[in-house]
Amino acid sequence: MSVRPLEDRILVKPTEAETQTASGIFLPESAKEKPMHGKVVAVGPGKLMDNGERVKPGVKKGDVVVYGKYAGSEIEIKNTTHLIVRESELLGVIEG
Repeated sequence: MSVRPLEDRILVKPTEAETQTASGIFLPESAKEKPMHGKVVAVGPGKLMDNGERVKPGVKKGDVVVYGKYAGSEIEIKNTTHLIVRESELLGVIEG
């Protein structure tokens, strides 16, 4: 199964939540923070403007992006949680 995002939507695979602190303490499932960054898996064709032109997305497949804590909709693809977000919900691209 594959998912092709529509319009200005972007499919993101969130990074794994930390299971251990820097000092070596293992975190229980309930104490883990929801990740707020992930890797772009697929990108839609872009937003359709009123004049019929499409605005290409500012991110591409493979980019690592940061998004808001409650952004997007979670979906399950091949037993892996993914997130579909609008481009406007992305906060930035992690470079380097």
